[in-house]
Amino acid sequence: MNFNLLVENLTNPALLFFVLGIGATYLKSDLEIPANSSKFISLYLLISIGFKGGQELSHETFSMNILWSMGFGILIAVLIPLYTFFILIRKLNVFDAGAIAAAYGSVSAVTFVTASGYLETKQMILHGYMVAIMALMESPAIIVGLILITLFNQGSKNEIDKRFFLKHALTNGSVLLILGSLIIGLLADAKQAEGIKPFTNDLFKGFLAIFLLDMGIASGKKLKSFFQFGWFPVAFAILIPLINGCIFALLSSFVTDVISDRFIFAVLAASASYIAVPAAMKVTVPNSNPGLYLPMALAITFPINITIGLPLYFFFVQMF
Repeated sequence: MNFNLLVENLTNPALLFFVLGIGATYLKSDLEIPANSSKFISLYLLISIGFKGGQELSHETFSMNILWSMGFGILIAVLIPLYTFFILIRKLNVFDAGAIAAAYGSVSAVTFVTASGYLETKQMILHGYMVAIMALMESPAIIVGLILITLFNQGSKNEIDKRFFLKHALTNGSVLLILGSLIIGLLADAKQAEGIKPFTNDLFKGFLAIFLLDMGIASGKKLKSFFQFGWFPVAFAILIPLINGCIFALLSSFVTDVISDRFIFAVLAASASYIAVPAAMKVTVPNSNPGLYLPMALAITFPINITIGLPLYFFFVQMF
């Protein structure tokens, strides 16, 4: 493993802002992000992720290989939250189980970027359509998570009629925004996209830092609940990503024989979202606990993937 790569990612400013937020709560600081600003930043991140994914997709010439790859990516994003939810619900409430399942079914853009850097060290090419596939994998996991929460939350005061649960999931603001932004990015030509590039691209890292600062503050306030659950969330955050990555590294051989694509599929399956899903859950499922799913995804799964996961998944796609 490249030690410099590890240090570079662990000292990423966005990650450190998350740590700052946690530290501020333990220092009993009055630091906080206003609620309206926090919601705006969440919506901005969803727009940016969706639009950039649509732009990447617009630059590709469609082929059966790309279509199969897109379908496989969506399948990953549907299957992982389905089976992980039933593991999680044995120990956690329905809101936390659904939010964590959605996070682990979705993807981490930062892990994706790290994986692309890992490919460069192997003198291998990252195909542009894999960026679009990453964006496409955000929404299905959120939809599945919302559906599962709705189905298993029957009988509570927050119950949603089963007849409307699918409509509720598909028309949820966060899901609609990221899907709509992806379609808009797909339809916009390069000149039109250039006009809003300062908004969708240049500001992204800054807003991401503020978002993670806000999430760090929220997590710090509820971090005690993370440790109250004992060994289970820690074990889940370590083992499930490695299992997912290895399984889909093998299954990807049925879709493509391109090593770099198979490696990226494994990384996407192993990663957990700490941007799009928390942004969606903050707006949609306020009863879920960010002090549980954010530390799992960001403090445990992310470093596990970039230290152990990347070389492990690359080994699997090469050997099998």
